[in-house]
Amino acid sequence: MNISILGAGNGGTAVATELSIRGHEVTLIKTSHAIHDQNFDYLLKNDGKVTLFENGKTVTGKIKNVTRDLSPLSESEIVIIYIQTNYHEDLIKRIKPYLRDGQILLINPGYLSTAYVLKHCSDIDLTIVEAQSSFVDCRIHEPGNIKIGFRNVRNPLGIYPAKHAKRAKEKLNQLGYPFVYLPSVIEAALHNPNLIVHTVGAIMSIPRIEKTKGDYCMYHEVFTPSVWRILEALDKEKMDVIEKLGSKRISYVEACKFRNTLDDSRDAKEVFFWYASMPTRAKGPIVVDSRYISEDVPQGLVMLETLGAKLKVPTPICTALIEIASAALGRNLRSEGRTIESLGEEILEQIMKERDEANHKL
Repeated sequence: MNISILGAGNGGTAVATELSIRGHEVTLIKTSHAIHDQNFDYLLKNDGKVTLFENGKTVTGKIKNVTRDLSPLSESEIVIIYIQTNYHEDLIKRIKPYLRDGQILLINPGYLSTAYVLKHCSDIDLTIVEAQSSFVDCRIHEPGNIKIGFRNVRNPLGIYPAKHAKRAKEKLNQLGYPFVYLPSVIEAALHNPNLIVHTVGAIMSIPRIEKTKGDYCMYHEVFTPSVWRILEALDKEKMDVIEKLGSKRISYVEACKFRNTLDDSRDAKEVFFWYASMPTRAKGPIVVDSRYISEDVPQGLVMLETLGAKLKVPTPICTALIEIASAALGRNLRSEGRTIESLGEEILEQIMKERDEANHKL
């Protein structure tokens, strides 16, 4: 298939390489000059050559097209957005002229960016797909070289609208990743693990990050019993909101277990700590103002808080974490965040109505 990937960072480059190895015609598009320019320049000079390192083995692939030009999007059957969620709305507006009826737009992760697509591209018959998290946990080790630390054994996806689901699944299953399908994009958005683990972990790590000057791994150190109770309290608020939205309550650890292991008999909390303690976990966050806070607080927690306020579901832990993060960074993260107003209240109601009608038919 002809596939375009927007975002030439860790995940975007790795997935572009793997899809190229699997025989797809892939275009990797750099959407900004913010980060990873050195890696992108290397790809331009070396015909898209990338080496992946995983479990002591190496494999090399070549991405056919590496560019900053958005026009190849118009030829793609699947367009994958692999950039930080802070920039989704602006990017969706930029790419609209190149989108066409019948395309699949896969947003990884989503955080309900389906609403932004409907807000700005309602006149295009797109299939919108939201992922919970990246298919591969990886880091650019040096330009053209990527270390893969972990792969999800299941990758939950939500599809909008449901009437396009059958065709979309046929196309998506050709990508070669182990996909499973959720009732709607709502579950994909709110079960993004970063909403829970990044925010609590990074905020509670602030002194350690600064003291070690980044020589620190959050997953290895921060989730002590006291911090775990904070995580569970935030997770309860998330489940309260999900339930009020009409979806099934699923805890963070159960969602983590579903993504990370095929052994359904294992204890869910045990699976998380197994995942967190892996020696392949990358260091980080290495600075306080990292995506763990500057992305996942405004895009995740602020969205959760605004949904809670609308639904009259209390979210005091969520609110406290937003306040602490804003104070630590010295800026108002709510002003940067996703709210019912920015997503569009009528659009959110449309998404929920479509989910309910599809479930009723089933």
